[in-house]
Amino acid sequence: QVQLVESGGGLVQAGGSLRLSCAGSGRSFSNYAMGWFRQAPGLEREFVAGISWGGSSNVYSDSVKDRFTISRDKAKNTLYLQMNSLKSEDTALYYCAKRRTPYSGATMVSSDYDNWGQGTQVTVSS
Repeated sequence: QVQLVESGGGLVQAGGSLRLSCAGSGRSFSNYAMGWFRQAPGLEREFVAGISWGGSSNVYSDSVKDRFTISRDKAKNTLYLQMNSLKSEDTALYYCAKRRTPYSGATMVSSDYDNWGQGTQVTVSS
């Protein structure tokens, strides 16, 4: 079982940047694709970005493409999300998650992921 802990959230002005981290413990998630999801109050959880198990293939939602970058450091068992040009609509609780199936690419479907962190809050003021 992998335990995931997100960090790096906070309050930032529109146009600013934040870097989220997702640290894994217990077991390595190096053989699994990983994803970032977010959930704003009153809305359903939505996909943000995903990275394949090898790290060579990334996928982004249209709303964050060209502003956010997902990456991973297998040696540190850590996943990252660099968020630039933040907008008020990016305000949400951000979660990282591990793909259920090893040696696969990332998907946008939350049910394809099993282990989830507790989330880190990102608030963007306009």
